Amino acid sequence: MNISSHSPFFRYFCYALTITAALNLTSCSTTPEREITPQPKIKKEVVLPPPIESVPPIIKPVLPEATTPLSINTNVKNFVRQMVTKHHFDERELTQLLQSAVIKEDILKRIASPSEGLPWHKYRKIFLTEARIDGGVKFWRENAAALANVSEQTGVSPEIIVAIIGVETGYGKNMGNHRVLDALATLAFAYPPRSPFFTGELENFLLLCREENMNPREPLGSYAGAMGYPQFMPSSFRALAKDFEHDGHRDIWHNPRDAIASVANYFEKNGWQRGQRVAVQASAIGTQYKSILSKDLKPNSTLAQLNSLNISAAESMPANINLKLVALEQVDDDELWLGLQNFYAITRYNHSPLYAMAAYQLSQEIKQRR
Repeated sequence: MNISSHSPFFRYFCYALTITAALNLTSCSTTPEREITPQPKIKKEVVLPPPIESVPPIIKPVLPEATTPLSINTNVKNFVRQMVTKHHFDERELTQLLQSAVIKEDILKRIASPSEGLPWHKYRKIFLTEARIDGGVKFWRENAAALANVSEQTGVSPEIIVAIIGVETGYGKNMGNHRVLDALATLAFAYPPRSPFFTGELENFLLLCREENMNPREPLGSYAGAMGYPQFMPSSFRALAKDFEHDGHRDIWHNPRDAIASVANYFEKNGWQRGQRVAVQASAIGTQYKSILSKDLKPNSTLAQLNSLNISAAESMPANINLKLVALEQVDDDELWLGLQNFYAITRYNHSPLYAMAAYQLSQEIKQRR
């Protein structure tokens, strides 16, 4: 077939030759062209669900704690005026501080149902645990020098100091996560049954912050406003906290030695007797023993009086010693103990025979394993 140089087909043919030549020149360049790996053919597969363990857990959103800003009502205003008149606080600054406090519903629920309301056989299990006993042995070992020093000076047994810190905060692991300001404001102004007590503690808290040069918005504590390793209330802090290090600060939040000295001082000032027993187990025939049970925990009975009610001690006791019969509720019957002066001293820390017995029994377990 004859192709004219003027025909469209001839022009298209020439154009094709030109493109081919250009491509050949490009393939000879010094930069190699990226090799394209042919893709395998996609096979249709059945997609299985992931195994159970690989499915991420469903995380429920953390809801904010129910809180209400403290209302500057008549009670709060009266408190501010008292602090201004009695302690020379600045009215404007104190009002602003209290306006930053919040009423916490969780605190009101917890104060209404304390663990001391449990029977002994349930209460005991909270504190007499392997973890708490082992933790006490470890705490004693880490602070042996301070415990020995303080015990020698005060007469308070080192095991009871350790046990108290163990019962209160698990040796500093759980000091509370409520602002002390919020806890005390909640209980002072939103919990009428204990308002006078907690109003006094709020007063002491503001004073200790001024005395210790602390920002009252910062300290954390329990739902009741107790603070540090030993969970001192503000009034106890001001009266009994000690500066073991002699560095000018009574730091019961970060310094276990200050906490140890403070607990020992608390017991010494509340009548702890050096080298004396805490409690002795007892038994009774019949139910006459119930006639002398009372909420008053001070030792007020002699051994002769107890014997007349068919109550006997498991160990020999001096005839002239004062004792307090304590009945602890077990599943089937009461567990009877005779508390001595040192048992009473423990109840000054927490006014509960269950608390005192838990601390005492924990102290004995720790001492035996040390």
